[in-house]
Amino acid sequence: MAVAVAVAVAVRLCFSDLDGRFECVWLRYWALAYKDEKERSMFKIETERLIIRDMNPSDEDAFVAMSQDAKYQRFYDESDCDPIKYKELTNLFIAQASEEPRKSYQLAVEYKSTGQFIGTVCLRLEDNQQASMGCAFSRSHQGHKLSNEAALALADFGFSTLGVHRIYAETISKNLPAIKLCKSLGMRKEAHFREHRFFKGRWWDTVVLAVLRSEWAKALPSS
Repeated sequence: MAVAVAVAVAVRLCFSDLDGRFECVWLRYWALAYKDEKERSMFKIETERLIIRDMNPSDEDAFVAMSQDAKYQRFYDESDCDPIKYKELTNLFIAQASEEPRKSYQLAVEYKSTGQFIGTVCLRLEDNQQASMGCAFSRSHQGHKLSNEAALALADFGFSTLGVHRIYAETISKNLPAIKLCKSLGMRKEAHFREHRFFKGRWWDTVVLAVLRSEWAKALPSS
């Protein structure tokens, strides 16, 4: 019989949007460990509206469906959105969750109230206390600041729990929603690479935005 031990810590975080308005969310970090003949662990973060957790096989269909939306594919090469590839990615992300030491947090995002899969968010650890970040949400769940809520929670986990020094994101320069999201997390533009990616028959510029742990702490006023 498996024995589960759960530890939860709740914190209230506030962040400023691009218009200077502050919004606050409650985050609850869960560390849930199962010990049995095949020791395994489950990662989960709870926010006001969301559960951010390790991916599982039941996420595959929704993950693949999200990748087939035309709006989602706008800044990807067609080969990157092959349904077979997304099925393989589901299995890869599940496998990465059990790696020791863990370097990749490729997580599913679901509505807390319904359990519906609505997107993904990721934090990939690198050398020198650096980490890259990304997120993707289905079209029907964009525009409600859900991506901000998920990214805020995972970034805070990276800085506060994992001790990351710098978190950065790279995106196509035309991807204005992604850039707006990064700036809402306190990220600043660090680089602009001209004609850095080639897909859909043309070259695309990319930009890198980042935030330091010291900047993150100053940007989050105490509740």
